[in-house]
Amino acid sequence: MSDELVSGLLKKADLRVVLAVTTALSQKARATHRTAPAAAALLSQALTAAALLGALQKSEARINLQVECDGPLRGLFVDGDAAGTVRGYVKNPLVEYVGGDGQYHWRPVLGNQGFLSVLRDMGQGEHYRSSVELERFDLAGDLERYFQQSDQLPSHLLLAQLPTPGPGGQTESLGVVAGLLVQPLPNADMEAFGALGERLRRDFESVLRAHAASGASAVLRALLPESDFEVMSRYPLGFACSCSEDRVKRALLAMGREELQDLLDKEGQAEATCQFCTTRYVIPGDVIRGMLASGSV
Repeated sequence: MSDELVSGLLKKADLRVVLAVTTALSQKARATHRTAPAAAALLSQALTAAALLGALQKSEARINLQVECDGPLRGLFVDGDAAGTVRGYVKNPLVEYVGGDGQYHWRPVLGNQGFLSVLRDMGQGEHYRSSVELERFDLAGDLERYFQQSDQLPSHLLLAQLPTPGPGGQTESLGVVAGLLVQPLPNADMEAFGALGERLRRDFESVLRAHAASGASAVLRALLPESDFEVMSRYPLGFACSCSEDRVKRALLAMGREELQDLLDKEGQAEATCQFCTTRYVIPGDVIRGMLASGSV
């Protein structure tokens, strides 16, 4: 089973439905950042949400999702685009424990206060940012509030992480990871929208267990057997980063000549580690001296 996003339309009710299966990328993010179970779970949810929100953007746009909180996680940042590439990190990857089932499940991780912010990069220097205060302390629930308050758009958002048997008799906590978003279009049947939300909340996890091995399209078809449901798009999802050595060099140039010379004098080289993918870059002193000598800084 590969990670994939599938979006479609319930024509009679005029409802948009987007499903993202993100198991492999969630496991890759966990391995990349060496996150403990609670931090891994919330990072996985945020990456899944970024994939869903990315599907709503135009081709050149990006979406950033940020959580700031006073709990031990301290916050997270994820980034996604309309092509299915996501990346992200948590501020404290060592958070291990969550609370019991129910409304306090994530409170030991998120704390008592915080904000959820969404930044849309529309391209050509145009940005749109909006925030809501954490109220439900549940990423799916607070994102639903975000859509309602910021976009005046009621939404159903479901995020699921199902454990499966792992190697050596252990349990894989990120055995199946998926997210589902339903939103009404301008002429939607709102009664049908409400009824569909109730049905999906009841059936989502059981359908995932039964059909996830067959892929995202099979899951969506099982969830929506209606004859008027039409798949509009599908594409693969992945955890990847756009960092590079050239970007690090451009950041060094932006420091200015005096500061760059000071760095060279004190450290002899420049080092940088990408927060999104943990790649470490080292720019040798000779390269920095060449940058200074060329007059490019």
